[in-house]
Amino acid sequence: MRKSRVVQFGVAGFISLLMLFSLATLGCSENKAKTQFIGFPQSFADLAEKVKPAVVNISTTSTITVPGNPFHQFFGPNQGGQNDPFGDFFNHFFDQTPNRKMKQQSLGSGFIINKDGYIITNNHVVNNADEIKVKLSDGREFKAKVIGRDSKTDLALIKISSTFENLPVLALGDSEKMRVGDWVIAVGNPFGLEQTVTQGIISATGRTIGSGPYDDFLQTDAPINPGNSGGPLVNLKGEVIGINTAIIPGGQGIGFAIPSALAKTITAQLKEKGKVVRGWIGVTIQNVTPELAQSFGMKEAKGALVGDVVKGGPAEKGGIRTGDIIVTFDGKNVKTSNDLPRLVAETAVGKSVDITVIREGKEVHASVKVEELTEEKVAAQSSAPVQSFGMKVDNITPQIRQQLGTTEKTGVVVVSVEQGSLADEAGIQQGDVIKQVNRKNVGNVADYNTALGKSGAGQPVLLLVKRGKQTFFVTMERQ
Repeated sequence: MRKSRVVQFGVAGFISLLMLFSLATLGCSENKAKTQFIGFPQSFADLAEKVKPAVVNISTTSTITVPGNPFHQFFGPNQGGQNDPFGDFFNHFFDQTPNRKMKQQSLGSGFIINKDGYIITNNHVVNNADEIKVKLSDGREFKAKVIGRDSKTDLALIKISSTFENLPVLALGDSEKMRVGDWVIAVGNPFGLEQTVTQGIISATGRTIGSGPYDDFLQTDAPINPGNSGGPLVNLKGEVIGINTAIIPGGQGIGFAIPSALAKTITAQLKEKGKVVRGWIGVTIQNVTPELAQSFGMKEAKGALVGDVVKGGPAEKGGIRTGDIIVTFDGKNVKTSNDLPRLVAETAVGKSVDITVIREGKEVHASVKVEELTEEKVAAQSSAPVQSFGMKVDNITPQIRQQLGTTEKTGVVVVSVEQGSLADEAGIQQGDVIKQVNRKNVGNVADYNTALGKSGAGQPVLLLVKRGKQTFFVTMERQ
């Protein structure tokens, strides 16, 4: 009987112990799973404390021209004296002041990248500034000068003259290692509220928002507002992986940052040369749609379709033809037409690169020597549709006039508008004809490109648009 009880107790005890062990293991597994699933720090305070000292507030003063009464130049001020009834009428309904100069102030952000006082910010923060002041987190203020600006990527490098030793600095990290879902914080001066810290994640990479040919933005849901421009987007290591630069008006949790990988190459050139030298091969390109891929005998839609080759340009000399689909450039894959301009621009001038194209269903290799991009070459490279602000425009041909039922012979016609782009937000529609850019008449795509090239990123662009019999102005500005 004793033996039986002992055996019975042993079995019951073993079962109880097994159940307790199972519950404990399950609890540990659940806790581990929860920890792995949650995967975020309890606080960002230590990270913010590390980053904030190197983030600066930038205030600029610039001179703008405020238009007065347009009749003033013809009639001048009232010459009839106080008893002139016509003059009283005119003065009552029309401002008699001429154009006048005014001082305009704006705010932005930036961050110190080395102990010599070099600061990265956005071009549109300091563009056209007469005076730039930089305020450090400890309250010290310094005057700054522009070392170099690049309107095409909206980056600028400025410098403060400081005897202040051991300036706090931030290192540029590797944006290419960032994944969708990684934690980030943004630090800046939104709406003038100094040293504001917000947190979020990387929402997407490689975003194109229609701001130019070198679009390659990180998208984040960390709150970014006017005044954050030029401030850092930082990973959990305290490294800058993006420069906050744009938002979608009216959008919530949709901000865009210039990747640090691009900022490294641009700011290095700005420091050395004061400007950016870009490569050029002389082709106009477009995306390969599934329909185009099928017609070209391709299994998948990839690469950049060459719509035209500039006569006498590097691509023509290297044997590139209209209708070729560029799939690799200098050993790097070209997935879409957005990839090629960045790859070419980042290539050293004078370097010969290998280009792989699909031609009549077969791979063909060509060697092309990269030349320097100039405004004249941009204007020459304009016979195929070009994209800006998320819309594509083309020259007005007889076929297009017939399709639109218009008699317009000058200007550029909008052939497509990307949904959600700046052009879409501004109300631009397919079939609209753009007659002017910033009050300059445009007769064709070359004129259009030249006019846009004179307007830097962050500056408002005024378009005169004709739709049917109606003519109206539209303005677009990257925030």
